[in-house]
Amino acid sequence: MSAAAVRVAPPKASMLSEVFDPRANSIGFLRWLMAFLVIFSHAGPLAGFYGGADLGVQISSEQSIGGVAVAGFFFFSGFLITQSRMGRSSIFRYFWRRALRIFPAFWAALLLTAFVLAPIAWWRETGSWGGFWSAGTDSPWTYFSSNMWLELGQRNIAEMGQSLPLASHGGFDWNGSAWTLRYEFRAYILVGILGLVGVLAYRWLTTVVAVGIIVLNALQWSGAGQVSTFFPRLFDDPFMLMFLSPFALGMLFAIWQDRIPIDDRLAIAGLAIAGATYAFGGWNIWGVYGFCYVLMWFAIRATRLQHWEKHGDLSYGVYIFAWPLMQFGAYFDLQGAGWLVYHVVIVAGVHVLAFLSWHGIEKPAMSLKGWTPRWLAYVWDRGVLPTWDAVMDRVVDPRFSSTRRAAAMRERKAAS
Repeated sequence: MSAAAVRVAPPKASMLSEVFDPRANSIGFLRWLMAFLVIFSHAGPLAGFYGGADLGVQISSEQSIGGVAVAGFFFFSGFLITQSRMGRSSIFRYFWRRALRIFPAFWAALLLTAFVLAPIAWWRETGSWGGFWSAGTDSPWTYFSSNMWLELGQRNIAEMGQSLPLASHGGFDWNGSAWTLRYEFRAYILVGILGLVGVLAYRWLTTVVAVGIIVLNALQWSGAGQVSTFFPRLFDDPFMLMFLSPFALGMLFAIWQDRIPIDDRLAIAGLAIAGATYAFGGWNIWGVYGFCYVLMWFAIRATRLQHWEKHGDLSYGVYIFAWPLMQFGAYFDLQGAGWLVYHVVIVAGVHVLAFLSWHGIEKPAMSLKGWTPRWLAYVWDRGVLPTWDAVMDRVVDPRFSSTRRAAAMRERKAAS
């Protein structure tokens, strides 16, 4: 790519709402880049590079480069999903669209792993097919059903991988990247509920929720408070707040975009804060937010990269297929060919899978976002919808809801 293709636009201090164009930004490129960074990070434990550790932990005691990239994913998700929920879609359609984005390609990755990659790896390791399909522990037949709803109940298949680099670090996992997806979907649920009960209709209410998450995360990672003591069922898992906090910042960017300046000086400060806290401590408390600001600044300034996704949005496919492919490569001692050859082969291979996933699974699935089966439409129109309307007309308070129903109720009240 030529230097002109990545030239950033001239500096301009404006509000986010003035300069962010949903159709002309480099978010697609950034998401691809962050998925790419996850590959480099995971090459440590999966291939034995970087001393067998994730890239970045040699500098930071808080986060790997892969973890930094995942924070960026959550930030952009918070921004884009909040804008989507603030639109005119119903709660059912909202979750239908989120499910179409997450599950079909993820299911394909599970099936590819269990019935293509793992059997070939087994044959490579043992020289035969014997014992694989009849494995009593971590059966390939249960791999899909144990993981299909994002709660990863089975990490390995047929107790494989005893001689791989990952095993020397205590890991036996065919898709170690997928564990973050459940937190992503939980964040979707949070935004869906906030929209349903009307919180998103009021910026100050949304701000209280988002800032509350950020503060709780700071308390958790600073050691100033035991958050799980007060919210044992919600935040006993420390990763919940760690992922929700950049997502919450994305929510704030969505609802306050008319007040958030996009300024080159702030971007420089954000980069300095992110770098300093990553190296010397404080990343999970406040450094991650400086990084997120830089991401948004770059997404707006580097508009020449807006066509990065013209051949498809490959970032999700890269994310969910990279680890299985890297694990598969380890069975053939791909890492023995050296760092450069390893990464060239993995990057090329995973982009082929991501391309096929986008055009064969993800894009067709997303085309169904407005689809309803005829039988379901009949049941919905004749039974569910009238009952739902009667209940919601009694339950919904139009003063505190951002739904279409509340808007219609306000219009009817104003007209009467």
